[in-house]
Amino acid sequence: MYVAPSILSANFLKLEEEIKAIEKAEADLLHIDVMDGHFVPNLTFGPCVIERISSITKIPLDIHLMVNDVSKFVNLFIPLKPKFLTFHLEAENHPMRLCEYIRSQGIHPGIVLNPHTPVDSIKHILEFVDIVLLMSVNPGFGGQQFLPLIYEKIKELREMIDKKNAKVFIEVDGGINGLNASDLEACGADILVAGNHIFSSNDYASAIKSLKLEF
Repeated sequence: MYVAPSILSANFLKLEEEIKAIEKAEADLLHIDVMDGHFVPNLTFGPCVIERISSITKIPLDIHLMVNDVSKFVNLFIPLKPKFLTFHLEAENHPMRLCEYIRSQGIHPGIVLNPHTPVDSIKHILEFVDIVLLMSVNPGFGGQQFLPLIYEKIKELREMIDKKNAKVFIEVDGGINGLNASDLEACGADILVAGNHIFSSNDYASAIKSLKLEF
């Protein structure tokens, strides 16, 4: 299991210190939610902030776009060379074309599905993505309660990936903690995004290990 701490839950007044701490705690990815105040009712990080973040850490960036006008935002973040750049299926009319473009820039493209969006909606574009992010809360704010319906969606997506013999990571984001990590792994998740579970703890390394199921 890979763990991607979400800096949405970090202390913004000590952001560099927080990032250095999760790097020391062996985080696998750094999850960054970019919100535009339109697709979701919140505003977060722009490219200038994320550029500074990328300059102080070796952790690969996992940028999640919660935005309208997706193509414009993709071009803002491609120069930062994140490992993953994901966008919501609900916000893009031409997802295959956009995924091909992202991949042509040396970045792994991915699709995000809101809790209500069926897994079946991406069966014809699975070959164009390297990662699918399943939201286990309604997007826009951290600290929400995990939605159990995600378990069946993970199983369905894992079955679809295996049937197509595709090499696609399943990432899950929202309300994740040490109590549901093992069930998520059993369903087929590969990457867990966690904010409050990590940044509200007194020991980031132990919090990350609990999600990797290392005790």
